[in-house]
Order: sequence, then C-alpha cells, then structure tokens
Amino acid sequence: MITQEQREKLRGWFTGRLPDDLFEALVEVTVDREEITVIGRIPGPRLTEGVSAAEREAAVQGRIQEFRERTREERVEVAREAEHTFRRKVSWGVECDGERALFTHVAAPVMTRLRQPERQVLDTLIAGGVGRSRSDALAWCVRLVQRHTDDWLADLRESLEHVQRVRAQGPDTEEAGDSPSGDSSAGDSSGGSTESG
Repeated sequence: MITQEQREKLRGWFTGRLPDDLFEALVEVTVDREEITVIGRIPGPRLTEGVSAAEREAAVQGRIQEFRERTREERVEVAREAEHTFRRKVSWGVECDGERALFTHVAAPVMTRLRQPERQVLDTLIAGGVGRSRSDALAWCVRLVQRHTDDWLADLRESLEHVQRVRAQGPDTEEAGDSPSGDSSAGDSSGGSTESG
C-alpha cells in the first residue's frame, strides 16, 4: 500500500516537473501499484451569456480535445520520466468548467475466485443488463461499493498507513516498504506512456 507521505512526494514531483503553463492548477494525483493518474484544471471556453446547455457542452468538449492535442508531446515527455522514476504507467485527465475527462487509463486485470453464490450474483447482474460479462458485473460491484463506502475506505486506508509506519520502525526496514519509486510488484510498467491518442 502507498502511504500518505509517498503520495505527497509523488504529487510534489509532478508539481515541480510539470510545465508552469500546462494546467491552471494540479487538481489530483492518484497512485496504485499499476498507475499514476494526473488530473489538472484547464480554463473553460469563453461563452456568450445565455448559451444553451448543448452549446456549452460542445464547447467544453472542444476545449478538452484542443488541450489534449496541443499538449500531447509535453505530457508524453513528463510521463516517460515519471514511468522511469516510479515504475508505473501515467494517465492524464482534465477538469474543465466543472466537467472531468480522462484521456487514457490502465484497465488492469484482477483475478479472483468466486464460489457459486457469488457467481450467481454476477450472473443476475448480467441478466439484468448491468454488465455484458462477469468481469463487467464485478467492476460494477466495485464501483458501487466505492461510491457508498468512501468514509469507510478512507478509515481503512488510514489504519493501513499506521500499520505501515509501525512496521517501518522495526528491524529489516531496508527489505520492507512499498515505495512509488521502486515497487517491484507493480507489474510490467516499463515502456512508453499510455497516452496514445
């Protein structure tokens, strides 16, 4: 697990490394074993007063697409450095006029074993049109839990960080730890940026 201090160091690296004029503000940097997601705020389009919702939505989408194309080379360069340093893929996204858009992101496979009653839940969700497959249905379940248990998950993460700090004070601390800069269990994350188009 990644500690709060490691997250702060990672955010600091991106704050220092990103070109000053790339984002209005760095909104969020999130990390797990496979991926770092960087989300920045960009200025909204200049709209005349009283425009329709459809025009506003199209203008925001156009601004996001313009930013994506114009900054691709800069973002790829930063992503390559970060991927080399932290051994994780880098994904990008923006907030523009209250809308959030992710350009690229890693969809990491997660293997699990389920007993028949659990498989039946997934099959019921498929029959109900929630997902096309057990994998889709399971991803829907995870998103549902995430949406309704944010406070509980935050408490759990805080408890795990406390456990990690206590472990770090014990013997053999050189061998233990989950650092964003050298997690060997991060999977195959060498290579280029996830930004492909």
